[in-house]
Amino acid sequence: MDRQAVYKEIADFLVESFEVPEHELSPDADLVDNLGLDSIDAVDLMVKLQEITGKKVTPEQFKTVRTINDVLDVVEQLSK
Repeated sequence: MDRQAVYKEIADFLVESFEVPEHELSPDADLVDNLGLDSIDAVDLMVKLQEITGKKVTPEQFKTVRTINDVLDVVEQLSK
């Protein structure tokens, strides 16, 4: 799956699961400050990343995630 396809899947997930307005989504959008996600939402997002990659996301990997671009980077790392 290429980066654009992963972005679309993550964006759709954020809109559907967390009711994030689509117009607020961008690769540089901060998950907490711009999109209003909390720690429970972050766990749900980790589960989604595991579904996408088929691999477990470690807490260490997810600690570095602040933006949608960071999410995409984790998916790329796990997909290698």
